[in-house]
This record gives sequence, C-alpha cells and structure tokens, in this order.
Amino acid sequence: MSVVFVHGMRTSSAIWDRQLAHVRSAGHEAVAVDLPAHGARHAQRFSMDGAFEALDDAVASLASSAPVAVVGLSLGGYTSLAWAARRTPHTDRLAGVVVAGCTSDPKGKPVALYRELARHAVASRQAAGRAGRLAARWGTTALQSARPPFLAQARRGPGAVMTVGGGADLRALAVAPGQSAETYRPGWDVVTDALTHLAGRSSVANLRALEVPVWIVNGARDTMRLEEQRHLAAARDAALVVVQGAGHDVNSDAPDAFNRVLTRALADFTRR
Repeated sequence: MSVVFVHGMRTSSAIWDRQLAHVRSAGHEAVAVDLPAHGARHAQRFSMDGAFEALDDAVASLASSAPVAVVGLSLGGYTSLAWAARRTPHTDRLAGVVVAGCTSDPKGKPVALYRELARHAVASRQAAGRAGRLAARWGTTALQSARPPFLAQARRGPGAVMTVGGGADLRALAVAPGQSAETYRPGWDVVTDALTHLAGRSSVANLRALEVPVWIVNGARDTMRLEEQRHLAAARDAALVVVQGAGHDVNSDAPDAFNRVLTRALADFTRR
C-alpha cells in the first residue's frame, strides 16, 4: 500500500513529517504533496485543476503495482474527496481515503461570505499608507472573528481516540500531548482562490460518489464537525474516528493517536 498526504489551507507538506516517518517505518511507500500556492508550489496560484494535477503527479511517482491510499486534512481533505470522486487512470489505483477536518460541506453561503472577507483583507493589505494598514488590520480582525467551521483554528492538547460507525472496533487508544509542525504560511490571497474553487463543490456529493472505503478522522474540539453525521451517512462504506482533546489540525494536535488510527485504516484498506 502506498500513501499520499495532502495538507490543509495555508500550510504545506511539512505538517505530515510525523505521519510520513510512521507509515514508511511500517513499509509503506509514501509522499506528501504541496498544493498550488503552498510550499514548493507557493509561486503558483491555487486552482482545483492544479491540485488534481499535484495528486496525479504524486500517484504517478509511486510504484505502479501498489494500491494507493490518500490522506487529506481540511482543504486537502476536500481536495482529496473531489479528486477521488473522479474517474481517471490515477484514481483507479485508489484503495481508500482518510480525511480529517472536512465534515462541513463547503457548498453554500458560509463559503461565499468568508471569501468576501478574505478579499477585503487582501485589498486592504495592498492599500498604501497608514489608512491601508489600518484597513488591513480591520480586515484581519474580521476574518478571525468570522472564521467559519471549515477553516477552524487548531486547539492543541492531548486526548483519546474514540472510533464509531462503519463497523470499526469501539475502543479507546492512549495518545501523547499534541505537537505543532513547522508550516509554510501563504498570504490571505490563497484563501480567496481556494474558496472560489471550493464554492459550489459538495463534499457530501463527493462522498456519495466514492466506491472505496473512507475513514473520517476529526478532532473533538474542531467546529469542522458541524455536519459530521451527514458526511458519515453519505458514504457507502465509512468509519468515523473522533480524537478527544484535539482540534482542527488533528494530525499535529495528537500525532501518536492519528498515526495509530492511520495504521488501522491502512490495514482495513489492505484487507479489502
């Protein structure tokens, strides 16, 4: 089994260092991609086509004989679901999907509202003089106060894992205190681009289209869980894992717990 990791908004492939080491030590070939406007691709503007191309390239770089699992967080989760719902030679190799922090459907008014706030912040930052700086400060404050569930801030902390649904074992797993990963931080312009490409796309519809098993992993303190049960019900074959004490960036908040869940998910995909 090969594994492709896809990061979230305004981060980079660096957030997956702990997970890359974990799955490689278990004998899996693995790669973490940088989405357009992030990391090594920071000079590019974000587009969903560009994100799909990054995933296609990642799959093509892996051993052609191995099935592939895709693991995505937040924007990376939405991107992974949209990519997996397509029918291409690259997705034909897909054995399963693990997504985190993306159980609030981006289709609807909240995305449009947040995109407009992000545009205001970008315009303010570009304005000259003190008035521009003050406007940028206001725009950033507005963005922080209006941050919707699908871009929720991470909350660090330890916790436990609780697995429900999809026939998965119901048991608790011990976890270590949360840790942060060094990340690349693009500007707010990438937010407007990403939300423009997400708007009108339904993560629920993408889940319905999938024929492979899906593991949904959420931090218990992530407001992204707004439509968790709706997403779980939409998938043909899904398991839900809730990591107690973790926030939106569940793989960084509770890396040991996330890695143990990842091990179980990959074993599940392999058995099938």
